[in-house]
This record gives sequence, C-alpha cells and structure tokens, in this order.
Amino acid sequence: MYDDTTPSEAMTYREGTYVIDTRSGALAQVMGTMGPRVQVRRPDGGREWEVPPAALRLATREERVAAALGCEECVSLRAAQRRAVDGGGRQAAVAATVAVRRHAREAHAR
Repeated sequence: MYDDTTPSEAMTYREGTYVIDTRSGALAQVMGTMGPRVQVRRPDGGREWEVPPAALRLATREERVAAALGCEECVSLRAAQRRAVDGGGRQAAVAATVAVRRHAREAHAR
C-alpha cells in the first residue's frame, strides 16, 4: 500500500523526467506536483493522472527507448527535450516537449 501522506518534498523527479508508475507499469513523464501527489502523463500526450511519489521509479534507458517504438526521430526529439529540461530554460523545455508529443501523435497515432 502506498502512503498518500508522503510530503511533496519527497518527490525527487524534475518536470520532464521519465518514470514508471509501479502500480500499472506505465511509462510516464513528470508534469509537476499537486499537493503530496505527482502529476504524470504518457510521453505521447493524453490525460494526466496523479501518483503517490512512493509509487514511482525512474524509467530505465531501455524502457524509454522501447517506448519510442524504435523510431530514431522519437529518440532524437527526446534527447533534445532532455537537453532543454537540463538547461533550465522553461520555454525551450516546453517547446521541446510539444515537439515530442506532436511527433508521437502524427507518426505513431494508434
């Protein structure tokens, strides 16, 4: 059972970080926090959901690459997104995230 009372300070993942929701095994990207919970969304977009911090773990490189469906453009766009997030520029990080999601919708729509 996960402790929903975990303080938000316990969440150590920055916005944009790829994580696994251990309750479902879903790959997600950290969007922010809402009280003691972490808001996440699938890398290709869609509806956000909230997760207790204790139910998250950092996604491995293999999990991130597998989620990119072997698409070289996905890998390239996500690398650019990581650089933008690491660089600390919010506007660049948002633009890179939009590019990742746009590509996923247009190239990998289900």
